[in-house]
Amino acid sequence: MPVLPLPLPVSPSPSPKSPPVPVPVPVTVPMPLLPRRTPSASGLSARAVGALLDRLEARSVECHSLMIVHRGAVVAEGWWAPYSAERPHLLYSLTKSFTSVAVGLAVADGLLSPDDRVVDVLPDHVPAGAPAQARRLTVHHLLTMTAGHPADTLAEAWEREPADLVRGFLSLPFTAAEGTRHTYDNATTFVLARMVERVTGRGLPEFLDERLFAPMGIGPAEWDRVGSGAAFGFHGLHLTTEAVAAFGELLRRGGRWGGRRLLPRAWVERATRRHVDCTPYRAGAADPDFARGYGYQFWRSRHGYHGHGAFGQQCVVVPEYDLVVAVTAQTDAQQVLDALWECLLPGLGHPDGTRADRVLADRLHRLALPVPTGAPAPGRTADARLGPATEESALPAATPVHLAPAPDGWQLRIGPLPDTGTTLTLAVGRTTWQESAPLGRPVLATGAWQGDTFTADLCPITTPHRVRLTVDTTTATARATWTTVPLTGPRLELHLRTPLMTRPDVA
Repeated sequence: MPVLPLPLPVSPSPSPKSPPVPVPVPVTVPMPLLPRRTPSASGLSARAVGALLDRLEARSVECHSLMIVHRGAVVAEGWWAPYSAERPHLLYSLTKSFTSVAVGLAVADGLLSPDDRVVDVLPDHVPAGAPAQARRLTVHHLLTMTAGHPADTLAEAWEREPADLVRGFLSLPFTAAEGTRHTYDNATTFVLARMVERVTGRGLPEFLDERLFAPMGIGPAEWDRVGSGAAFGFHGLHLTTEAVAAFGELLRRGGRWGGRRLLPRAWVERATRRHVDCTPYRAGAADPDFARGYGYQFWRSRHGYHGHGAFGQQCVVVPEYDLVVAVTAQTDAQQVLDALWECLLPGLGHPDGTRADRVLADRLHRLALPVPTGAPAPGRTADARLGPATEESALPAATPVHLAPAPDGWQLRIGPLPDTGTTLTLAVGRTTWQESAPLGRPVLATGAWQGDTFTADLCPITTPHRVRLTVDTTTATARATWTTVPLTGPRLELHLRTPLMTRPDVA
C-alpha cells in the first residue's frame, strides 16, 4: 500500500489568550485487506489507468480516491490530498448495498424471507387504517423499491411521523400496484434495516460488524444515526476506500473471503441481478448505467453492477473481467462510469511493462485537490461577520469570524454561533492542509491571502464536501458556502460532531 503523507499537526496558538486548537488523535493505517500487484503483473495497461485519470482531469471530475482491483489484487490506488488511505469516507446511498447484505444474512439464518410482510415483522409500527396495499408489502418489494409510491417517500413519511418513519411510510397512499414499478425510495431501506434489527435482535451496525466487517478485517464501522440512535440504513455508513473495494471483491467471489463463506452465493446472485426495470435516480437524466435495471439495492450497469451513493461514491463489480473499482468523490457518478468503460476496459489484457507501472505509481502518489493560492501575508489579521445566509451557506448569518497568524498558517475562530453559542477554532495551513477537531470530528483546512481577501477551504474529511470561506477586509464581511450541500443539511456544525447524528430532530 503506498504511504501517503499524513496531514501536518496543528501548531500551537501564538497567543496564550487564544483558545487552544484541539490536537486530533493520530490516525493509524489499517492492515491491508487485499494483496497488491503491479498493473503489468495483472495483465492491465498502466497507460489505460493514466488515460482514465486524464479523462477525469479534463472533465473536471473531482475524485477523492480510486482503487482498482483486478484478479483479486489491488493494481492501482490513489487519494487526492487531503483525502488519504486511512480515512473513512461517507458512502451516502452506497450504504443501501450493505443493508441488502444484512438482509441476506438474516435470510440465510432462517430469520427472514423475501416474502415476509412488513406488517408481520413490525406489527407495532402499523398505523390504524393503513392502506390494504401497505399491509401486502414484502421484503422483496422493499429491496427492489417497488412499493408503489410515485416518488421518494422519505420527507413526507418523516413529516407525518417524526418519531416513527416506518409508521409514516406505511400510512402513505399508493399510485401503482406493489411489485410493478421501481421508484427510488430511501424509506424502503430504512424499513428493511428495522426489520433486520427486529428479527436478529441486534442493531444493524452491530450485526454487520459481527457477521461481515470483523471477519473481513474491517471495522468497527462508523454510521450516521437518527435521534433515537438507530442507523439510517439507507445512508450514513463510513468506510475506507479499501474496505469498499474489499466488499466488491467479496461479491465478485460469490461471498467467499479468505477461504471462508461469509455470504451465500445464491444471495449474492439474487441481490445483484436485474429484478425490475428502473428509471434513473435523477429525474430527466440520460444515465445509461442507471437505466439497466435494479436488483436488491444494487444497480445493473452496462458491465456488471454497482452500488451507488450520492456525489459519486461507487463500488463497481464486473465479474466477467475479474474487476472491482471503488471510488469516492464529489462528482457525477455517470462520468466516472463512462471513463471506466471507455478508458480502463480497453487496457485489460494489454500490459505496458514495469516502466509504465512506475510512472503511474508516481502519478497516483502525487494526486491532490487544488488549494487556494496567494500571498503569505505574515502577521496579518482579520475580523468579519457572515453575510445573509443562502441555501449553500454553511454557517448562520452574522456569525463572527476572526483570523490570526500562526506558525505555518493561521488560526481561524468562527463564532460564537448566534443560535447555539458554539465556537469553532480551526488551524488553517498555508499551501498545506492542517487538521483540527473542534467538535470531535476532523476538519482539514488550507488558505491564502489574495489582496484584501482571505480564502480558505474547510474540508470535513470524512465527507465528500468542502466549505469555501472568504473574508473581505474592505467590507469586514465573510461568506461560507458549500461546494456541494450535504444531503443531511447545510449546517457545518452538524458534520463535525461526535457521535454522527445528522437527524437530531427525529426522536
